[in-house]
Amino acid sequence: MGVKSDIWIRNMAKNFNMISPFEEKQVRKGIISYGVSSYGYDIRVSDEFMVFTNINSTVVDPKNFDERNVVNIKGDCIIPPNSFALCRSVEYFKMPRDVLAICVGKSTYARCGIIVNVTPIEPEWEGHITIEISNTTPLPAKIYANEGIAQLIFLGADDNICETSYADKSGKYHGQKGITLPKVDK
Repeated sequence: MGVKSDIWIRNMAKNFNMISPFEEKQVRKGIISYGVSSYGYDIRVSDEFMVFTNINSTVVDPKNFDERNVVNIKGDCIIPPNSFALCRSVEYFKMPRDVLAICVGKSTYARCGIIVNVTPIEPEWEGHITIEISNTTPLPAKIYANEGIAQLIFLGADDNICETSYADKSGKYHGQKGITLPKVDK
């Protein structure tokens, strides 16, 4: 699998609506950067957050998620020490069939003890990316809404295109809008 360049990313966003809204250059001044980089796309975090809380003393169960586990925040977000938040990308993605994207955190946040986790963005998946953010520090951590949070690296198939894409299997997170909580097929 080859890594896709800024030229490829711009073409796919402009001509095939792969990323919307799309920023064709890095936006950097006075903010945590986002937009196209040499071999990736820096995504923004929206202003919607779900911060995990122990106020209700519920169990975090991925098969039966209790929404009392989270507090909804709008705007910039303060994640408590050693805590966790769910959020989403500003951008909506429509992945091509022959491409997989891997997401890594931005160094600005990583140097503050903020870890970003996103599962692989599969071929023909589309939607807002649900982003998991962990504050590994013993201090509260601020996350800036509508600024950069992570970078996607696009990997293209060298030879064979996948037999079954995310859309083909009707993946449970296909077409997600907003922050999407855990689901288990029943």
